[in-house]
Amino acid sequence: MKFGGTSVGSVESLLNVKRIVEAQQGSVIVVVSALGGVTNQLIEMTRLASAHDAGYEPLLAAVRQRHMDVIEQVVPAARQHQARQVVEQFVDGNLASFFSMLCLNADLDEPERRRLADTIVCHGEILSSAIVASMLDDAAPYYSPSFIKTRPDDAGKPVLDAALTERLIVQVLGSCGHERVVLQGFIAQDAVTGQATTLGRGGSDYTAALVAAALDADSLEIWTDVDGFYDSDPRRNADAVLIPEMTYAEAQRLCDAGAKVIYPPTIAPVASKGIAVWVKNTFHPQAPGTVIR
Repeated sequence: MKFGGTSVGSVESLLNVKRIVEAQQGSVIVVVSALGGVTNQLIEMTRLASAHDAGYEPLLAAVRQRHMDVIEQVVPAARQHQARQVVEQFVDGNLASFFSMLCLNADLDEPERRRLADTIVCHGEILSSAIVASMLDDAAPYYSPSFIKTRPDDAGKPVLDAALTERLIVQVLGSCGHERVVLQGFIAQDAVTGQATTLGRGGSDYTAALVAAALDADSLEIWTDVDGFYDSDPRRNADAVLIPEMTYAEAQRLCDAGAKVIYPPTIAPVASKGIAVWVKNTFHPQAPGTVIR
């Protein structure tokens, strides 16, 4: 079950996530994006710090406070202290140090700046997964980069190491023994250097698909802020019609054509295993959604 930024973007939506996940029978793996808007804020703070502009500091304070406020409202009281410690560690410790390094050091070369930027942007998912894992009863957090691995292509861009990733997913999660597991989407790790990398914007869908395929999941559910695939954009066309069912090929064509319901690389891993993909609405969970198979 993958929940995107809008699905974990507010107290209301997070409480919906809790109800949806805890209503499931059997083992569930939950993959989460950063809280809505946080990735963009991390990118903007990186830009400011790289330009030696201390304007990143109030933005970082606001991001910290947002996560603390969410913890207070969605995490049971007995688990709030631990969740706050994670925010303090990753915001007050890691992020504050990384931004200070960018802001004060004019001698960093471009590869080092890119490395820091990738490390910084990964923190959004780390923070949100800590909140979701603390919010859910009997949930165990796992660190996705320990099994989602990339290697640089000829241009130096990180691309998935599919064989290694599949092997590690099975090794780490195949017999983990937990009924509810929470993972970060989007973030990964270079298989050789251990450097932080990503699967690209929208990559949380891809993370969920890779895990579902490796573990032969019963289904993959993409929880978002629309009821499913429509024949046109429902935000612009009040007469748009929900498509209840489609094939993998039909869904792939819509994604490749620019439909933003699912990240385009998501379809291939689950199609190869014949795993059904459901697109569902976190804010309207009773809607039938769209099934892709």
